Amino acid sequence: MKVIILCGGMGTRLKEETEFKPKPMVLIGNKPIIWHIMKYYTYYGYNDFILALGYKADYIKDFFLNQKAFTSDFTLKTKNHTTKFYLNHRIDVDDFTITFVDTGLETQPGERILRCHNYIPASDALFMVTYGDGVTDLNLNDLIRFHKKQNTIGTVTGVHPRSKYGLVQLGKNNIVSGFQEKPVLSDWVNGGFGIYDKRAFDYFKPGETEHPALMRLAKEKQLSLYKHNGFWFSVDTYKEYEDLNTLWKSGTKPWMVWE
Repeated sequence: MKVIILCGGMGTRLKEETEFKPKPMVLIGNKPIIWHIMKYYTYYGYNDFILALGYKADYIKDFFLNQKAFTSDFTLKTKNHTTKFYLNHRIDVDDFTITFVDTGLETQPGERILRCHNYIPASDALFMVTYGDGVTDLNLNDLIRFHKKQNTIGTVTGVHPRSKYGLVQLGKNNIVSGFQEKPVLSDWVNGGFGIYDKRAFDYFKPGETEHPALMRLAKEKQLSLYKHNGFWFSVDTYKEYEDLNTLWKSGTKPWMVWE
């Protein structure tokens, strides 16, 4: 089953990091967040990826094309630029199959998904889609079983968002009794990590985000929500980038299920 990762946005709210690199390439620890996402899927046996590229696509291509040099000992002859790699010395080698699809610089996410259609083999009944900026400890096998049981065209993962503001707690007579710093809310939002059968491509349209397609599916009762109460984190702002790196540095890394 192919996994489409949306990598084309400009990440303007993370401009401190994305001025020179695309958002999926911001580092969490010593690896880009897209690497963390791909390791997560590979842990569950899904390592065949379609990267829907746009903003600074060459940066992402360069990282993976040169990964052999980054992870190997090698001898380089500068006169003729011949290289001998000592591949048996490689440590922590990734096992990814990647199709790089240039889906346009300013293309909306729904159309980016649509432009990946031709790279889904006819033999594949299902495909998965996620964003290039979110990590989770979601049990992917449970999501897939749920989707098949629901028998809808699409399933998205519902997660609880975290408030960006601290909440004021009031007692009697409008006396402040305390504060709750950025609590997790009880509502559900689409956290990505979706799974679809190929009929879903009929619902995505050029020039649109993914949301109109999901609304069309919902209107026809063809969209399910898998409720995930565990860890989920999206890096949308510089503060969130710092917070996720703080977790990584502390050794609290619930999304790194492969370790």
